[in-house]
Amino acid sequence: MTAPSKSHGRKSIRATLKPRALDGETPDLAGVWRADVITLFPDLFPGVLGASLTGKGLKDDKWQLHTHDLRPYGEGKHRNVDDTPAGGGAGMVMRADVLGRALSDISLRRPPCPIIYMSPRGRPLTQARAQALADGPGAVVLCGRFEGIDQRVIDHFQIEEISIGDYVLSGGELAAQVMLDAAVRLIPGVLGNQASTEQESFSNGLLEHPQYTRPPIWEGREIPPVLLSGDHGKVAQWQADQSEALTQDRRPDLWEKYRK
Repeated sequence: MTAPSKSHGRKSIRATLKPRALDGETPDLAGVWRADVITLFPDLFPGVLGASLTGKGLKDDKWQLHTHDLRPYGEGKHRNVDDTPAGGGAGMVMRADVLGRALSDISLRRPPCPIIYMSPRGRPLTQARAQALADGPGAVVLCGRFEGIDQRVIDHFQIEEISIGDYVLSGGELAAQVMLDAAVRLIPGVLGNQASTEQESFSNGLLEHPQYTRPPIWEGREIPPVLLSGDHGKVAQWQADQSEALTQDRRPDLWEKYRK
């Protein structure tokens, strides 16, 4: 897969329930990996995604980001997006009709793609899932708030739930940026040196080996001599041995999967 050229940055034409974006808003670029984020806090984006190489890739049309404020899809005068949970309980739940309108409208404006809800009960985000997302057309990402979203929306739209860890955040925005960063950096042309991703942790099922650079001696600690030997075979073997040792020590679960 080759990186999209500037010619892929032409505006595409799609049916939509809303007027086409006004000047100054993010255009719809045809043939470019696209993330559509549904959130109550669109000003939180691009956030960290707008910095460093992912930010440069965004500026250079290697990928595109569209944020969608959920509030305008809300109910009534005050554009309510949530209500009390059926059966009782603490907190509020995001309404099915509100989310349904947003998802249906956004689906009209982009090619088919996975719809992902950032949820602590979802399947853990892995490097393999990030790579699969990077290989596709993009994703619609739903950022929850309060106690979560109506289950009927998940069932109706066949939404995939993804977790970034066994803990709870105030909302899905931070989790969405983590997942998108993991995927976007794997799009050809975003990092510049695609070979660098092949030696990272999890790329081969193991944790990455230790890294060193100048100065050769710091605070009495030396760079392992084998890394300065110029013998590429010995260096590769040392790196492999270190990766295996680290994985065994820190992630025995990964080590067991690797051995199988």
